[in-house]
Amino acid sequence: MTSETGVRTPHYVGHRQRLKERFLKGGPDALADYELLELVLFLALPRRDVKPLAKALLDRFGSFAEVVAAEPARLAEVPGCGDTVAVALRTVHAAALQMMREQVLDQPVVGNWKQLERYLRAAMGREKTEQFRILYLNHKNRLIRDEVQQRGTVDHTPVYPREVVRRALELGATALIMVHNHPSGDPKPSQADIAMTREVQEAGARLGIVLHDHVVVAGGGSLSFRAMGYL
Repeated sequence: MTSETGVRTPHYVGHRQRLKERFLKGGPDALADYELLELVLFLALPRRDVKPLAKALLDRFGSFAEVVAAEPARLAEVPGCGDTVAVALRTVHAAALQMMREQVLDQPVVGNWKQLERYLRAAMGREKTEQFRILYLNHKNRLIRDEVQQRGTVDHTPVYPREVVRRALELGATALIMVHNHPSGDPKPSQADIAMTREVQEAGARLGIVLHDHVVVAGGGSLSFRAMGYL
């Protein structure tokens, strides 16, 4: 296509405009996953045809959600995916997590368990190494701090019960929910997980701090220690 000035307009310009119009009119359901990715990639690569890259990313990671949650090092393995693209994709993921986190903050955590689990699965379900996080709650069971305390290997994260309780005292928390992920995809807790959980429960109880639950996140699912009878 050629403009009135005689300059040839890249073929993807009209495609971009049509995608934008479809998105504004019909929302995300009006677009395929690769087209949603194109919209994100437009911002990172304004002067490139991004359809091939969008399709290559989907081929590599499997879905829109997996693409935006992928670590920058893994994204860089896809030809044409540099730092600018990684930042754009990770920004989408961060924005989604922030929205979910704010929904958790708006109401008592214990009474809105399904919403909390959705947030935890989104935040941790695709991690490739173990991480241990703690949700610190006030006397109304509202979230006052969400912290990743430790990061480990693919199958181990060191946890120190005294440090968990000490941090709760620093923040003035009266209750905790512990969370860790299993990159293997199997949410079944180990004997070490069970023993550590009981140590934290006992240490907190001596100081008036309640351990509401310990949640194991694995892939698209999660398991609750309380539901399994470990607490």
